[in-house]
Parts: sequence; structure tokens; C-alpha cells
Amino acid sequence: MASKKQPALSNAVIITVIIGVMALTGGFWYYQKVAHAGPAIVMLTPDAKAYVKSLQITDSDMKAHEGFAGVTGVVEITGKIKNAGERPLDMVEIYCNFYDSYRQLVLRERVPIVSVKMGGLKPGETKPFRLAFDTIPASWNQTMPGLVIAQMQFKN
Repeated sequence: MASKKQPALSNAVIITVIIGVMALTGGFWYYQKVAHAGPAIVMLTPDAKAYVKSLQITDSDMKAHEGFAGVTGVVEITGKIKNAGERPLDMVEIYCNFYDSYRQLVLRERVPIVSVKMGGLKPGETKPFRLAFDTIPASWNQTMPGLVIAQMQFKN
């Protein structure tokens, strides 16, 4: 009995397989590099960088409120921001940087502490702020997060 040869793969099938592998590789790369890149960091304008020294964050405090089964539910950060400069502000946002016990960043949240809706921040004025966080990773070291000015807009 003569042996039967398996039909050879056609060029179309080979090309389809190669394109599929390339698409999967590209999708995997995109998912790893772009989708997990996190929010873009907006740099302060030169005017804002010079003005940062005029903003003072004081009286910052942290309270953790227990959630279900004794697990930390909501972490509340309170404090005050003072405009010690001469320019009125419409908006100020800060980064709240949460770290683990090795001082590695585990969460960076960008939040507004001054907005037009809140009335802005006039020269010499101090305003309180309150921030609530409920999605902090369990690896957080339970210490006060770093508070860093992320963005500001001057009143027009």
C-alpha cells in the first residue's frame, strides 16, 4: 500500500498564521506598554513652577475609617492650602503619593484641592481641603502620603 502524503500548507494559510502571530504580539506589547502606562504627568508651566514656593500646604492629617470586617475602608486626608503669593488662582491640583514599606510608589492619585467652583484661592487666603481614598492597595505602608503640587491655573 502506498503511503499518502499530507497536503502541503498553502501559502495563504502560512501568511494568515504569520499575520495572526504578529497581531497578537503587537496587541500584547500595546497592553503591556501603553494600557498600563497610567495617566500622563502634566508638567507645571514655568510660571507655575516659580509660583509653587508661594503655596503652603499645612495642618495635613490622615484618618483611616474601618470598612467591612476591620479592613481599612476609606482613608481621609485633610489639610489647608495657603496662597502666600500675589496672584489669584482658579485651580490647584496635587498628587497624593502612597508608598509601600520599601518606599516604592503603590498609588498616585491626582486630585483638586482648589477649583473655580470652590471660589479659587486669592492672595493671602487659606482654604481647607478634604480628600477621601477608598482604593489604596493593601501594600501601602499606612503612613501619610506625599502631597505634591501637580498643576495650577492662574485667574485670568
